[in-house]
Amino acid sequence: MPKHPEELRSHRWLGTAGLRSFGHRSRLLQIGYDRADFAGKPVVGIVNTWSDANPCHVHLRTRADEVKRGVWQAGGFPLELPAMSLSENMMKPTTMLYRNFLAMETEELIRSQPIDGVVLLGGCDKTIPALLMGAISAGVPAIVVPAGPMLRGNWRGDVLGSGSDTWKYWDEKRAGNITEEDWHEIEGGIARSFGTCMTMGTAATMMSLVEALGFMLSGASSIPAADSAHARMATASGRRIVEMIWADLTPDRIISKESLDNAIVAHAGLGGSTNAVIHLVAIARRAGIPLTIDRFDEIARDVAVIADIRPSGRFLMEDFFYAGGMRAFLGRIAPHLNLACRTVTGKMLGDDIAGAQVWNDEVIRPLDRPVSPVGGIVVLRGNIAPGGAVMKASAADPRFLQHRGPVLAFESYDELAAAVDRDDLDVTPDHVLVLKNAGPQGGPGMPEWGMLPIPLKLVKAGVRDMVRISDARMSGTSYGACILHVAPEAYVGGPFAFVQTGDVIEVDVAARRLQLDIPDDELARRRAAWIPREPRASRGYGAIFAQHVGQADEGCDFDVLGPGAPLLEPEIH
Repeated sequence: MPKHPEELRSHRWLGTAGLRSFGHRSRLLQIGYDRADFAGKPVVGIVNTWSDANPCHVHLRTRADEVKRGVWQAGGFPLELPAMSLSENMMKPTTMLYRNFLAMETEELIRSQPIDGVVLLGGCDKTIPALLMGAISAGVPAIVVPAGPMLRGNWRGDVLGSGSDTWKYWDEKRAGNITEEDWHEIEGGIARSFGTCMTMGTAATMMSLVEALGFMLSGASSIPAADSAHARMATASGRRIVEMIWADLTPDRIISKESLDNAIVAHAGLGGSTNAVIHLVAIARRAGIPLTIDRFDEIARDVAVIADIRPSGRFLMEDFFYAGGMRAFLGRIAPHLNLACRTVTGKMLGDDIAGAQVWNDEVIRPLDRPVSPVGGIVVLRGNIAPGGAVMKASAADPRFLQHRGPVLAFESYDELAAAVDRDDLDVTPDHVLVLKNAGPQGGPGMPEWGMLPIPLKLVKAGVRDMVRISDARMSGTSYGACILHVAPEAYVGGPFAFVQTGDVIEVDVAARRLQLDIPDDELARRRAAWIPREPRASRGYGAIFAQHVGQADEGCDFDVLGPGAPLLEPEIH
């Protein structure tokens, strides 16, 4: 049964005869609203991560107005709530340091104000996970409006993909194969519009997975940011959230073990970003649903990569949209999905994607002609990664999927950066580059340093991939034989801390094995000699982060933000 106005959460603020409600209503009148604008209507919070410092989100200021139009059309009352914008481009040391900050802010924006439901505006890598984590914890109806991918890049007739082609041409510049002038031309052509990276990086991955999870209108995730359909989608989302509030369609009625599996299936079929592993584990944790990183490996063994999108493939998100987008993709991998999962539309996933067609079989491949016969993500374990490590095997040179080589280890990124361009660096293509102390505590915030630069002497010799291992993350637009998220991290005394230059590491992807080839007693000796480190930060948010953040295999969420406790409703006196 639909709610009555007196059952709205906002009624406690705006609908009673008490003194406090008088004050709340009078302040809305102060802004210029009329009683008819809000009386008896659901209040919709529009959590907007727009910022001039975030090129992925600069259009969200306009999109917020378009969402408001839809809310008004459906008989709701919209209030825009600005929130921290996590710009992958600008924020240092990493936006991952602030994902939990935005998640907390989103939860508290909802908790502390007369909000009946929320529209979440974001797209750049950590933003959508953070917004959804906060909304799930808050427990009010929520729908996501994704920022959408930017248009294809271009340089001298070649199509460019943000991130992926940046790394590619940077190595060509380091090798002397392109000029400084060429590099500046690429700089001006690789990002041609507002919106997120248009490769299958973390932004496109998370937008797609959240649609598969059920928190977006069907097809919303793949609409290019500059397409007029994007504005119409924003307005439609504004209309829909009002209906969701009356129907009390809260996040716990959408997210489930089955819908999380759907997101992981989509991740495998898309060849999605390694970062999604951390974010989906954290999202599941907020909902109180057990999810381990091994589930990604289990599903990826059975689901082929069918989206031919960089960095695992050839095309870009604009091509994906023209090929039918996320609806068509989900329709094609439907045999692997649970189609009975509810979405924000109020219908089942199977209903949302019914009739979707693929218009280009090169971009969204048939199941019997995949880009890769198995999903991109594998989880490796061994004596230096008892908590696991992840690898995007579909984006690596196949010859490194089974490799044994000597270690060249670095204790910090600064040490690596100081050495990597030296002509006298003792390194060969068979070496295993190791970067330690770049995890959640060590970074701090687990920066995207995991696509370690190939030493310049090897780049000049034509080397473009080699095995690289770290407790860091890497951009979803990155590629190569990079093993990431080693847990526990080195900075807290995980066994990865004890890897030394000259050791030998064995990687066997088929066996899911990552092993340091030293005797157990030698590993124990190194452990006994290890000296614990002080937290990276001793004040402010950095200190809070250091005290409460979990490891990569736990989703890097804060221990105080787990499930179980209901939303603490404020007293209104």
